[in-house]
Amino acid sequence: MRTATGVTILPSAGVFDPNILRGLASRTAIITGGAGGIGAATAKIFNQLGANVVLADIPIFEDKANEIIASLPYPSQALFVPVDILNWDQMKTLFKRTVQTFGMVHIVVANAGTMESSEVLNLEDVDSDGDLRESNEAFKVIDVNLKGTLNTLRLAMPCYMGGTGVSAYFSSKHGVIGLLRGSQQAAQRYGISVKGIAPFFTPTRMTAGFAERWHEAGLEGNTPEMVGNVIAQSAIDDTKSGSCILIAGRFLRELEFTRTDIMSQWLGQDMVDFMRKAFQFMTSMGWYQLPQISN
Repeated sequence: MRTATGVTILPSAGVFDPNILRGLASRTAIITGGAGGIGAATAKIFNQLGANVVLADIPIFEDKANEIIASLPYPSQALFVPVDILNWDQMKTLFKRTVQTFGMVHIVVANAGTMESSEVLNLEDVDSDGDLRESNEAFKVIDVNLKGTLNTLRLAMPCYMGGTGVSAYFSSKHGVIGLLRGSQQAAQRYGISVKGIAPFFTPTRMTAGFAERWHEAGLEGNTPEMVGNVIAQSAIDDTKSGSCILIAGRFLRELEFTRTDIMSQWLGQDMVDFMRKAFQFMTSMGWYQLPQISN
């Protein structure tokens, strides 16, 4: 399907609606990582549909960003702002310049990201004394992909006053689940079992502020000892690497394997079959061919 603007829309279970896309006209979008790849393609689509686009990327990509802007259908409706998404002052400048130029921010695409260029869980990566080297590159990946996205989200929110809850805590814990999943291949190679424990409400120093009210509401909670017992059992059980146990009072539920079991109901069998083939291909290739990233 092609719209009048020339943008190709792939029909997929009614997800895409060209009529909705027309609403992008006169909107303003900030796109981090906008000087290449998905960011550049997104900027082009938005601009084709009449949106103002701000390509935000690190300074070394300025020439590339300007080339992209020059190639857009409406280059006067595009702007490049050099920014490191980990630099709070630069990020504030990004949003301020966008407002100064186009009047308002309607859409923010937190696209910027990076990947390691060598395997993080390589146990042969040791120094001259035989000690494991610190994974500085992995720290950079986590900083850019998670902390940088958090910076983008905070500045994209229309209001800064309270009410956002413990979003940093939740984000970090979701990151731990990603680490659990991403570590399984290396763990298998080294004969190590890596599992996760996900305690629900457990009265500790962190939750002291509302522990009493939780119990007054009749809600079941954990004790630190209950969680410790599950940890102990998991620690001596060498099977089921990759599992994650949710502990909620008397309720114990396995999260990761059950997620796999219902994948076809969730995504559809056709998608599951495609993903299985894709993972088999990546496995045959030795998984991701890590990029050579210049510092």
